[in-house]
Amino acid sequence: MTKLKIKTGDTVKVIAGAHKSTTDNAVTGKVLKVLREENKAIVEGVNIVKKHAKPSAQNPQGGIVEKEAPIHISNLSLMTSNGEATRVGYRMEGDKKVRFAKKSNEVI
Repeated sequence: MTKLKIKTGDTVKVIAGAHKSTTDNAVTGKVLKVLREENKAIVEGVNIVKKHAKPSAQNPQGGIVEKEAPIHISNLSLMTSNGEATRVGYRMEGDKKVRFAKKSNEVI
């Protein structure tokens, strides 16, 4: 299992794949969940799929439900506080290991 550099709650940008925007405004979102075993993440508002749901106690009407599907980690890039995509590195600050943005050198 590899070390994943994206964590739950991070803001990420889609940099590759079918969900990358072809226009100048990039597709970004907040990571809702990271699936470590599959090297995938569920990002808010990205990779929306339609799922047919049978009527149940929680959803008595049933019908078509839209939800986010996982997207591979390699297609995502972390966003810095000023809104640019960056790679992630690790370094020691004192006796604590911290993540930092390689582009701006700021601690995440």
